[in-house]
Amino acid sequence: MKIAIFPGSFDPITNGHVDIIERALPLFDKIIIAIGVNSDKRYMFPLEQRKQFILNTFKNEAKISVDTYQGLTIDYCKKIGANFILRGLRNPADFEFEKAIAHTNRELSQIETIFLLTSAQTSFISSSIVRDILKYEGDVSKFVPSCVSAK
Repeated sequence: MKIAIFPGSFDPITNGHVDIIERALPLFDKIIIAIGVNSDKRYMFPLEQRKQFILNTFKNEAKISVDTYQGLTIDYCKKIGANFILRGLRNPADFEFEKAIAHTNRELSQIETIFLLTSAQTSFISSSIVRDILKYEGDVSKFVPSCVSAK
């Protein structure tokens, strides 16, 4: 069984994340959207709300599940039996950052990282941009699933 995790903080999930996940569905038997918990990081949305946003977004997709984890992503992969880490790339800076992590993960384990390029329509969207718009009570409906913009 080909199991991939798509790790991130998803604070909040964006249409860019959704695009990557939907395009990855034919590639894997199961995709686990894994919300990493970092006690040193301040989040806009509480963990349970971020998880609920994702569950609502993919409520009709049987191949997707949502989980949370702490620690190294490769340790989480080993724990749940995932063979792949799925990552989206928006730009060259993303690639350089993600490449270094992928090489390190490969050195520490047999887990492969699969990169998908974001679509042109979502390549500019980031959770940090969405948080800034939300902070100033702007309209994020074009950038996030409807369950997030209805928050």
